[in-house]
Amino acid sequence: MKRLALLSILALSHVAPAAAEILPGYDRFDLMANHRARPVAASIWYPAANPTYRAPVGNGPIFDSTFAFVGPAIAEGEHPLVLISHGSGGNSDSLGWLSSGLVAQDAIVLAVNHPGSTSGDSSPRRSVDLEARANDLSAALDMLLSSPAFAPFIDQDQIGVVGFSLGGTTALGLGGVRFDGSVQDANCTTGPDAADCVFFRLGDVRFADYPGYEADTRDPRITQAVIVDPGFGGSAVPDSLEDALAGMTFINLGDADRLAAVDVGPDGNNLANRLPNATYIEIAPANHFTFLGTCKPRAAELLQEEGDDPICTDPEGADRDAVHDQLVDAIAAGLGL
Repeated sequence: MKRLALLSILALSHVAPAAAEILPGYDRFDLMANHRARPVAASIWYPAANPTYRAPVGNGPIFDSTFAFVGPAIAEGEHPLVLISHGSGGNSDSLGWLSSGLVAQDAIVLAVNHPGSTSGDSSPRRSVDLEARANDLSAALDMLLSSPAFAPFIDQDQIGVVGFSLGGTTALGLGGVRFDGSVQDANCTTGPDAADCVFFRLGDVRFADYPGYEADTRDPRITQAVIVDPGFGGSAVPDSLEDALAGMTFINLGDADRLAAVDVGPDGNNLANRLPNATYIEIAPANHFTFLGTCKPRAAELLQEEGDDPICTDPEGADRDAVHDQLVDAIAAGLGL
């Protein structure tokens, strides 16, 4: 009995330090969606009612992991829900800094890895299918709202979406913005080196050949949207802007270091000023890649050795952690958290 009591005390002493930390709850699930041939990997972050065990999420060779409690009970009450759409070649777990930051604002966060445009599975032909990407999130939302474990804790009057880069385009679609493939093809003819052209040219993609690029993907359950450095803004269909979700928040990263293709301000495609009651925010110094997770010490050198994009290299004066703090504040405000 004494040994059993001692083991119990030791177990509690192990949990106590973790319990003192404010960590989000985290879990994974496989999404079965009719528009996909295979399950879609999805994850959920949420306010935890209690600790379980502390585990790293998104641990890999490039980005720092984010710690969370795996599978705890959900904190009582109804919480706003936020959908997150990652960029081309990205993944949801590497955006744990954002998910955990929004959970700290009392939100539940739902994210998916979009097949065909996620880490290790990113194809120009499949990434151009904006309809499939949007449907990933709508199907995940369907599943969550029918889940007896999560549905009672969701404020269904406050469902927002956050998208970055190609994810920003996906989020715009969920908000009612449509895109014209022939216009994007023309844009890539006059500006073939644009960031939203180069990858697709490598696959010899003609945007007008893909119906999913032009599809209407609006989800009327979405009440707020925050769009960060979205691609394809120059091909937005003008008629779709008037009836799109009002009050979107647009964020551009960088000033001199901003990617021209994602500039939604007055010096770019001016998309932010063409949507009803939209808010436009600039965060600098930063660049497009500053949105991604913080990088491990040798990550920049590893990327250079592999000939990959310099996703860990920020412009002079930029502090990625500080930019993340600004982004969490701006995104939370745009979502009404």
